[in-house]
Amino acid sequence: MIKQGQADGLICGTVGQYHEHLQHVINELGVRADVGQPGAMNIVLLKKGVYFICDTAVTADPTTAQIAEITLLAAEGVRRFGITPKAALLSYCNNGAGNSPAVSKMRDALEIIRKRDPDLEIDGQMRADAALMESIREMVLPGNRLHGGANLLIMPNLDAAKIAYDLIKVLGDGTTIGPVLLGLNQPVHIMTSSSTVRRILNASALAVVDAQKGDQKQAKQEINLDLPIRRAS
Repeated sequence: MIKQGQADGLICGTVGQYHEHLQHVINELGVRADVGQPGAMNIVLLKKGVYFICDTAVTADPTTAQIAEITLLAAEGVRRFGITPKAALLSYCNNGAGNSPAVSKMRDALEIIRKRDPDLEIDGQMRADAALMESIREMVLPGNRLHGGANLLIMPNLDAAKIAYDLIKVLGDGTTIGPVLLGLNQPVHIMTSSSTVRRILNASALAVVDAQKGDQKQAKQEINLDLPIRRAS
């Protein structure tokens, strides 16, 4: 229906496996010409602010290049909400203190990202507490380029992203949106079997806004995060 112009977006995934849906969507609708691999972003609205977490659904163990691409896609997505992205590349240690492959790829991804988007406020690799608290970050990463707390949290792998998101979702008692798919040709969002009606409504609202990209004036429209949901789902 999307290919034939009878539909502008797609919400799916409440039945079946996420990656089965994802592969079908990629095969049928494709990814953007400038994107090698799509990404997924979850959003948590807490009393302390709005936080974006990536990649929460697509790539189990992204490479350095994929981390860079996911970060740039996510920053683009954050801007669509009318929010300035402040990105942190996370790991278990600060400023290269560790020597694991995860630490190395996050550190190396930073160089790629800064070359491709020099205006993006980003730093890393760092621990989550340093990303969220400027006072800690100034002690362990003096001279870093972030101001205040990060709002875009890039995880080294899917395990870290899903665990962090689930913990924040439950313990933070906030509003959740997503996973939001990034980098596809069409507005598509794949839900999970645990998705509530509210999460499906929120995803539908995002798809409606994204479907307006054909109109350049509408393409600049920012998504309002004041969605009709008050509890974590």
